[in-house]
Amino acid sequence: MFKRTISLRMSRDDCGRVRRAHGHTPALRIAAAIAVACMALSIVRTVQAEEAQSQANQETTAPLSELLKGTAPQSLTDLKAIQTHVQSLIEEVLPTTVAVQVGAAQGSGVIISPEGYVLTAAHVSGEPGRTAWLVLHDGTRVSGTTLGVYRTLDAGLIKINQARRQRLWQHAAMGDSTDVAPGQWCLAAGHPGGFQSNRPPVVRLGRVLSLNDNSTITTDCTLIGGDSGGPLFDMDGKVIGVNSRIGNQLTVNLHVPVNTFRDKWDRLAQSDSWGHTPGREPFLGVQGEPESDDPKIHRVFPGTPAAEAGLKPGDFVLRFAGRSVGDFATLQSYVSDEEPGNRVTLVIRRDDRTLELQLVIGQRSG
Repeated sequence: MFKRTISLRMSRDDCGRVRRAHGHTPALRIAAAIAVACMALSIVRTVQAEEAQSQANQETTAPLSELLKGTAPQSLTDLKAIQTHVQSLIEEVLPTTVAVQVGAAQGSGVIISPEGYVLTAAHVSGEPGRTAWLVLHDGTRVSGTTLGVYRTLDAGLIKINQARRQRLWQHAAMGDSTDVAPGQWCLAAGHPGGFQSNRPPVVRLGRVLSLNDNSTITTDCTLIGGDSGGPLFDMDGKVIGVNSRIGNQLTVNLHVPVNTFRDKWDRLAQSDSWGHTPGREPFLGVQGEPESDDPKIHRVFPGTPAAEAGLKPGDFVLRFAGRSVGDFATLQSYVSDEEPGNRVTLVIRRDDRTLELQLVIGQRSG
């Protein structure tokens, strides 16, 4: 703490002017003294308030871990602590963020293993088996191969082709998206507007707005074209999501939860391709038997793909696109794995006959 010494003086000439103007009456001298005292008291109070505020600004009101989870900062020191942590975090995670180009599509990705596996968005990587070009944070350009895509949740996987002899690929750790909570700070990285050789990956600091059924993380980290496939980090530097698309508002941005990649890893790594593009929901046009676990068709709606293919009430669906169907819920999940317009084969049992039907997956309207 510090103290200020305040000196209030009048020059000899000033005193002379006061005496000539007002004389030497006791009342005037008392009034002047009171005015000077009031001025001094006001200044002292101002200094004390400034010192109290300065002291408050030097005190952290919450641990850094709580601040990063969303506790509102209460002092300048709180803000500085968050800023210092974020600056250190950026230096740590940027080397794992890459630019991705597959054909004409440009996006971003994040390296998550020393072997060179890269998480990205399905609409960036496209179909399995394509050549991808990746640009590292230092400008190094390497080739990769697209692996599996889960279109429903917009998850894609790429593998870098080149092996590093001297060291493994620098990578980020995968977090747990079930631990994500509204209000926590997060960091989105990518190449907005596409890769630019004169700048590193761009980062945006924001907060988690919601986690929707572990299928979408919504944040206010603004995304634009080129950011798709880039990582969403928590404040420990772990990947909790992958940038997917923009909502109805620029401040509503959608990310694929990282657990989607973990749960579907085997299919993605084996270059499987399934699901439908967000916004294009597939359907058959049938209803299952109420309160039954059998894959039995209870109702076929007119004018739907099921009706056009010749499905009838009472049919049992045994196989769908080569996969065994155990119950109606399984049939529904298989349908959701398809893209509208795909042609699939159904094996059904009708009375005592086994039939094969060809069906084109429809797109639900509205």
